[in-house]
Amino acid sequence: MSGQHGHEHSHAVVTAGNAKKLTFALVLTSTFLIIEIVAGFVTQSLALLSDAAHMFTDAAALAIALVAIKIGKLPADNKRTFGYQRFEILAALFNAIMLFVVAIYILYEAYQRFSHPPEIQSIGMMVVAIIGLVINLISMKILFSSSQDSLNVKGAYLEVLSDAVGSVGVIIGATVIYFTGWMWVDTIIAVLIGFWVLPRTWVLLKQSINILLEGVPEEIDIEKLRDDLLALDGVEGIHQLKVWAITSKNVHLTVHLLAPCADWKALYEDAMEMLVHQHGIAEVTLQIEDDQCMAYQHSKQPSANLDDESLHQH
Repeated sequence: MSGQHGHEHSHAVVTAGNAKKLTFALVLTSTFLIIEIVAGFVTQSLALLSDAAHMFTDAAALAIALVAIKIGKLPADNKRTFGYQRFEILAALFNAIMLFVVAIYILYEAYQRFSHPPEIQSIGMMVVAIIGLVINLISMKILFSSSQDSLNVKGAYLEVLSDAVGSVGVIIGATVIYFTGWMWVDTIIAVLIGFWVLPRTWVLLKQSINILLEGVPEEIDIEKLRDDLLALDGVEGIHQLKVWAITSKNVHLTVHLLAPCADWKALYEDAMEMLVHQHGIAEVTLQIEDDQCMAYQHSKQPSANLDDESLHQH
């Protein structure tokens, strides 16, 4: 019996550049948040207050994302062999929950206002919304590239995106109110903002929970992966195939390959090449077995492993 054990450390680490982007966006967002809250109460606009609530979650999301970067860089120890990388996912989950709470609150407040819409100061409402939109667009541009690589930053980016849409809605609402005097439009805009945010929040929540439950990452086609492993030269069967993610870009795989007649060193190299380049998985543990190895495993005796530096033949 013989086995192989391969491990390549290629964790996707959020760079210091990403932290700077988040910090800059946080300063912009927090500054405008104060302005928008005051303006929302002065103008009596629920849509503007809705936008301010989203702006608050933006600021919180950016702050949490920064904390996640700091904590995620802490080294692994004897109690946490993966370190604190999962804090990124916890931050994304928290952001999604916050968005849900805000959206539900706005919908409730809108329901309360339908029967008695207050007097809205449309000019002040529009000016503040335009400033907010500009700030959101700047923050989105700063965060976009990093949002493709980190679920944590993606959560912050989605919050800023939702707030930008909210600002557009407020501008439209203010324009309609100015020319028609229909105060109820403000409430309608607030409701539409809430409904626009919820589906995107659900996607982020689902992705975060899937990683925390160690589900197969969405970008991995498990059936194709299984077929590709079975297609490797000498492989007669596979079992114990498990694929999960520690963070949004740190995917792990373990699998046992039944290959009694194969050149195990060549098989290991072919498998690693395929997994890295075709499926984007570099954190891999492979164990190659023959019939004797299968019987050995079932007897619950310790199995021999090979790493990519050395091979042991029994």
